[in-house]
Amino acid sequence: MKKSEGFFYKAFRLYYDGFRSMTLGRTLWAVILVKLFIIFFILKLFFFPNFLKQNAPKGEEAEYVSGQMIERAAKP
Repeated sequence: MKKSEGFFYKAFRLYYDGFRSMTLGRTLWAVILVKLFIIFFILKLFFFPNFLKQNAPKGEEAEYVSGQMIERAAKP
């Protein structure tokens, strides 16, 4: 190994060599990526609608949010 190799190069080589020699790990990474896709894309589409788009007039989202914050802070 050369003395001039930096930290990032060494870290890259470590992960590159590790992933290259994996067998079961590739399947596990595929499962992890599919689960992340489901969590962040599918669930967001169906369970977390864009609340501001539905309730605030276009271009006045900041005013809507500040109005709601003031209104909720004033309630006892």
